[in-house]
Amino acid sequence: MTTRGETLHAPADLPVADGERTPTRLPLVVYVLALATFLMGTTEFVVAGLLPEIAGDVQVSVAQAGMLITVFAVGMVVGAPLMAMLTLRLPKRWTLILALAVFAVGHVIVALGSSLALLLAARFLTALATGAFWAVANVVAARAVGPAASSRALGVVGAGAMLANVVGVPLGAFAGQLMGWRGPFWALAALAVAAMGLIARHVPHDGPAAEAVSIRSELSALRSGRLWLALAACATTTGGVLATYTYISPLLTDRAGLASGLVPLVLVGFGIGALAGFLVGGRLGDRRPYATTIVAPAVTTILLLAICLLAGHAVPTIVLVALLGLFGLGANPVLIALAVRFAGRAPALGSALTVSAFNLGTAAGSWIAGLALESSLGATGPAAIGTGIAALTLFPTIAIALTRSRRPVPTSA
Repeated sequence: MTTRGETLHAPADLPVADGERTPTRLPLVVYVLALATFLMGTTEFVVAGLLPEIAGDVQVSVAQAGMLITVFAVGMVVGAPLMAMLTLRLPKRWTLILALAVFAVGHVIVALGSSLALLLAARFLTALATGAFWAVANVVAARAVGPAASSRALGVVGAGAMLANVVGVPLGAFAGQLMGWRGPFWALAALAVAAMGLIARHVPHDGPAAEAVSIRSELSALRSGRLWLALAACATTTGGVLATYTYISPLLTDRAGLASGLVPLVLVGFGIGALAGFLVGGRLGDRRPYATTIVAPAVTTILLLAICLLAGHAVPTIVLVALLGLFGLGANPVLIALAVRFAGRAPALGSALTVSAFNLGTAAGSWIAGLALESSLGATGPAAIGTGIAALTLFPTIAIALTRSRRPVPTSA
């Protein structure tokens, strides 16, 4: 394993040097981290499939119960950078373990809770732990493989969350129907405890080469213009895709004429495409980071425009939704890798800010798309909004590519 200075601050946004070999196999720790992010992705959205049951049990409306999703997103936006700063001096392994412990406690509170206020507080606590884990997990994965395969490793870690949408969320909803809505939260708490053991065993110590850090040195990363460009791209690329995805059901049923029972299958197709996109995008990003971050949102914009124009036809729309999953989030692992390195001596903060940017983009995009859905645009309104937001991604990604030779990433001594 390379040292912190060699890995975390290297100008790895550039293509791999001729003498630097890309590892053919990723270390086991990357897959352990992916397993943990699978739990994180599952808990974020499993509530969506359990809202009626939760609402009935705690005696609130379904709309009020939906706040459990909103408060989680807010917790991720605020919590990721906040927790990155608060755990600054903790060893990375202990930060991951403590985050999983808090994650488990939050789920136990939800499983035992009987009031909406308590459930909201527990979800916010869980979101703080999730943000902290995700931010540090990205840094640990990048460190474990070095610059030659950092995007690929981050693609695998992020693929855990994508797999959650394909497997974890449907299984959680199904289990909730069989065991009651509290069952999935007990299961997630138990799995988090098991993940703590895996993290303790497979995540190495920071080692003597880990340098002392301070809040001032971390905040110095905020002076990097390229970091803010990467964060802007994180927000717009995710906001554009999820503005459409959030309201894909009315588009499929009202415009494409698809039976409501087939909608989940289309969503699985999107999830499989997103999983593949994360893995393929991560691999391509190690060799062609700038091309990947430009081509992916460009194709995404075209796909979203095509969805707007062809929404009245079922088969083309289904194919386009699957392709949207493939291309729409394919640049994300590369953007995370670039943000971590543009942050210079503050990789954890850079990673945390990408978590905030993704969630902020999701929240803003979904909110604007909801307004469009109720406008004269109707069911195609969210896709139209998504097209515009996705197109905005090209501005920061092209700017990053144009400034690569003029503004090198700072390296550590």
